[in-house]
Amino acid sequence: MPYCELITTNKTEAYDTMSLSHELAKIIEKIPGKEERWVMTHIEGGAKMAFAGCDEKPVALISLKSFGELGAEQYDMLTREFCTMAERLLAVPADRVYVTYEPVMHWGWNGSNF
Repeated sequence: MPYCELITTNKTEAYDTMSLSHELAKIIEKIPGKEERWVMTHIEGGAKMAFAGCDEKPVALISLKSFGELGAEQYDMLTREFCTMAERLLAVPADRVYVTYEPVMHWGWNGSNF
């Protein structure tokens, strides 16, 4: 039940939102049991953001909520992959990308809870 949010200062109109969503899901799918069919995404481009006191350079925040806790090596892999994707597709340097994680212990869907 992953929910992934990508917020960036760069405009995302140049990219198909579904393509970006699919790229995020492909990264998340590298974690066993996290299939794209369960991934929900929110992509927001053109956000007003600053990093290190500067709002003139691109920046991105990628947040992942996932059912249950992941291992340290999985968090490391995800951060590496998300930063690489941000550089490749959004032209946001990896040193201007923050990635946050939130394990969720109670997750509801379709009228019930997991």
